[in-house]
Amino acid sequence: MLKLVAFDMDGTLVDVTSSWKAVHDHFGEHNAEGLRRFLANEIDDLDFIASDIRIWWKHAPDLTVDELERILADVPLMPGAQALFRGLRSRGLRTAIVSGGIDLLAHRIARELSIDIALANGFRVTSEGRLTGEGIVRVPIHGKEGVLAELQRQLAVTPAETASVGNSEIDAGLFRRSRFGVAFLPEDETVRRAASAVVEERDLTRVLEALDRFPGR
Repeated sequence: MLKLVAFDMDGTLVDVTSSWKAVHDHFGEHNAEGLRRFLANEIDDLDFIASDIRIWWKHAPDLTVDELERILADVPLMPGAQALFRGLRSRGLRTAIVSGGIDLLAHRIARELSIDIALANGFRVTSEGRLTGEGIVRVPIHGKEGVLAELQRQLAVTPAETASVGNSEIDAGLFRRSRFGVAFLPEDETVRRAASAVVEERDLTRVLEALDRFPGR
C-alpha cells in the first residue's frame, strides 16, 4: 500500500527549471562555468553553491536570506499543484520534497501545499542573516537515492510503499527507491526510461491520476 510520495521541486512542483537559475536570472547572470566544472567533477556540491554565491555578491555584496526569499517569492507553482496535494492529503498519504534546489523556496512551497517534509540545500549565514559564502548540502545533486533511503528509514516506510515524481535524470535515483516513479514533463530519456509512468502535460493533476494506478494501492 502506498504511504509516501517524494517529489523533486524545480521543474516539477514549481514552474521554473532551477531555483538557482531563478536567482541568477534576477541578477542578469548565469553560472555556466560552475556547471561545467561540476559536471566535469572538478568541484563538488559545496563548491558549486559557493560559486553561485560569488556571482550574486557582485551585485549584492551584503545579500541576505530575506532578500533571497523575496527574489524566490516570484517563482510560481506548477499548474495543478494545489489540486494534486489536496488529493494526496485526502488519500492519507505523506509527502516530501527531495530537491537539490534552494531550501528557502522548498520551505515556502511546503507551507503553501501542506507538504510534510522539505529537504533541499541552503546557506550558512551570519547572525544578521547575511550569506557567509558557504552552502549547506542536504541533497547532493547526484545523491537523491541515498537521501530518500534515509527518509524512508526515519519514517519506517519501505520502497514498496513509496512513489516518487521528478523530471530529470538526477531523479532516476528517487525512482530506484520507489515502487512507482512518475516522470513529469521529462527533460531527458534517462528519467523517461526509469519511470513507471510519464506525464507530458503541464498539469500536476495528471500525476494524481497516475498515482491512482499505483499497483496495489
